[in-house]
Amino acid sequence: MNTLLMIIVAILVARFGVELVADILNLRCISEKLPSEFDAWYDRRQYEKSQRYLRETTRFGILTDGVQSTASLVFILAGGFAWLDHLVRAAEQGDLVTGLLFMGSLFAASQLLSLPFSIYSTFVLEARYGFNRTTPRTFILDIVKGLLLTALLGGPLLALMLWFFEKTGAMAWLWCWGSVTTIQIILLFLAPYVIMPLFNKFTPLEAGALRDAVEGYATEQAFAMKGVYTMDGSRRSAKSNAFFTGFGNSRRIVLFDTLVQKHPDPELLAIVAHEMGHYKRHHIIKAILRGIATTGATFFLLSLCIKSPTLFAAFRMEHLSIHASFVFFGFLYTPVSMALGIVGAIISRRHEYEADAFAVETAGDSTSLIAGLKRLTVENLGNLSPHPFKVWLDYSHPPVMDRIKAIRKLG
Repeated sequence: MNTLLMIIVAILVARFGVELVADILNLRCISEKLPSEFDAWYDRRQYEKSQRYLRETTRFGILTDGVQSTASLVFILAGGFAWLDHLVRAAEQGDLVTGLLFMGSLFAASQLLSLPFSIYSTFVLEARYGFNRTTPRTFILDIVKGLLLTALLGGPLLALMLWFFEKTGAMAWLWCWGSVTTIQIILLFLAPYVIMPLFNKFTPLEAGALRDAVEGYATEQAFAMKGVYTMDGSRRSAKSNAFFTGFGNSRRIVLFDTLVQKHPDPELLAIVAHEMGHYKRHHIIKAILRGIATTGATFFLLSLCIKSPTLFAAFRMEHLSIHASFVFFGFLYTPVSMALGIVGAIISRRHEYEADAFAVETAGDSTSLIAGLKRLTVENLGNLSPHPFKVWLDYSHPPVMDRIKAIRKLG
């Protein structure tokens, strides 16, 4: 076996192994003893249900990752990329179309492979615990809309990147970086008005005490916004959430309808204050800037691998090409991607603490914020005692017990 191919296989196996170890440790960390902090929130039956949910979703996630990882390894070792490249080249449509056919075929295969797992997760696993509200019609329409968006937005963008690397030489990575960054920024402004409404219905929050409280708080914080909206999250799931979208005067506060239905107004205001904390502490802008910097570094590293004879020999490819370089680079980039993900998660968890502190400082109601966190955790059957390694590797939010302790220290 080619040495570089052995390294790539080792990278893929190692990634799966690290995730597997984290999941196993997390399962072993499940405690039958309910933390006293949640005595008034979880009854014994509901707490046991949350632990069963954690076990089932974790084991299903391991199975899903195992099947998909195995399929990737089999495809690599069987010379699947060389076979596919030969197949799409037979159409004799030129480098650009050939590249799109190659990438499109891999994307389609990936989607088909993940479809049975998505169906089981939605209609069996999530339904078993009372979360799923997605109808087969909504499920199919979501897939169709997602594929159309991928074709309409991703297809031209991919074609543009292939063209840049084919025609602009050593500066291609800069052209790609600039183009992708520009499109991402445009989509940040357009998504609330063009993309998101394709999947969900957004309705202005009806007049009343809650809207008055939220708008009054926003005014106190000099927070310009378009309005407060509810989103029909209940069409797909019983789980709850809240988020901000847009920039400048186009910003919207969005509350899942399930959140509004299940939480009293003081908790909802505390949750809104937390989300506003992300804006006021510049977490959103920082995340965008980190993303832009990461994109630039990624394109630069990609440029070093374009049409590398050593890399193509590892996959037994007969022809050097831009499109295959993109795919092969992705395998080599896996450790970097994992490292960036861990760093990003660490930063995200720190930002969650900062947003909690902002909410307490400005809304002056730590009790409601803690109650809101507890209610969200119980509603979503959240894990109260995740293993530290799992948290370090994957968690974008601190464990709820850690957040509550930090809030209580604020007074």
